[in-house]
Amino acid sequence: MTVILTPPDPELRLLVSLASWTWPGTGPDGHEVAHILITHTPALATPDTVEARMRRLSDSLGCLAGPREVVLEIDRCLQIVGDQVLVHIPGASRRLRLPTRRAWTELVAHNGDAVLLLGLDPLPQSADAARLDAYLDAALAAERLLFGRARTR
Repeated sequence: MTVILTPPDPELRLLVSLASWTWPGTGPDGHEVAHILITHTPALATPDTVEARMRRLSDSLGCLAGPREVVLEIDRCLQIVGDQVLVHIPGASRRLRLPTRRAWTELVAHNGDAVLLLGLDPLPQSADAARLDAYLDAALAAERLLFGRARTR
């Protein structure tokens, strides 16, 4: 018997190398807003490779904006299934499942959208709140975050 092993699609390799976080926050207008941060996990990839992958992800989602640009509304890429929220990435056969809490999921369902932040530098999924805050501060100062407004399907 012959078994042919094929490597996973590039899209699948990217999806399994992503880390994500969700939290509620306050928008500029004072209303509660859902936030999503997606980064690449530290892996056996160079910083240039990580950035290139994350920029390709941004392009497939609809060209997210830099921190000094107008935040664009991207396609309906969030799907709520029960208590889960999934990100649909155009062209990918699978969806990225976000870590959620009930209140955050209800906020997304109520608002119909969330602010999506895409980090161009790696961050491990194991990062705690302090490390996450430090990452966001540093990435924002260095203009290493891309932004979009993700809507529900």
